[in-house]
Amino acid sequence: MSTTPAPAAPTVTPAVLHRLVQDGRAPRLLDVRTPGEFRTAHIPGSYNVPLNTLREHRAELLAHLDEDVVLVCRSGARAAEAEQALAEAGLPNLRVLAGGIVAWEAAGAPVDRGPERWDMERQVRLVAGSVVLATGLVGVFVPGAHLIGTAIGAGLTYAALSNSCAMGVLLSRLPYNRGPRADIRTVITELRSTP
Repeated sequence: MSTTPAPAAPTVTPAVLHRLVQDGRAPRLLDVRTPGEFRTAHIPGSYNVPLNTLREHRAELLAHLDEDVVLVCRSGARAAEAEQALAEAGLPNLRVLAGGIVAWEAAGAPVDRGPERWDMERQVRLVAGSVVLATGLVGVFVPGAHLIGTAIGAGLTYAALSNSCAMGVLLSRLPYNRGPRADIRTVITELRSTP
């Protein structure tokens, strides 16, 4: 049985989006990263709707979004998931910022900055590397301990192949990454107050 991959989400380049913002024709920008990531750096005028919140409340969000929406995350993967969730709920013509906030910053476009934090990818590398190193060292004295590191390696391989990361999801729940809570009432109030 063969499975066909989901079609790629339509994208907009940082240069095109920056031009739209400068011309006063900016679409709604929904940043689907964690509140902590959003606080660190985000596109001015964007709204923080974390991916889990968006998935859970997409029907409520539809009434407050038009067809001119660009979804933003770190590199584009979570934004593509958000695009799929909103499209399934009935919102057409969504776009994803190609390359995410990383590409936006690389293009020299403006960013609102808050307190510096490690991004999720760096946190995953630290935790995974530390577990593998520790279990490798402990494995010298405790037979079988290295298998924990092997399991982490298998999990990272799966994460790369599936473009998902269970460790990243778990780390995003830590207080360090949560930042101020982005509840749906606040998001909808913000969406209503801005044309």
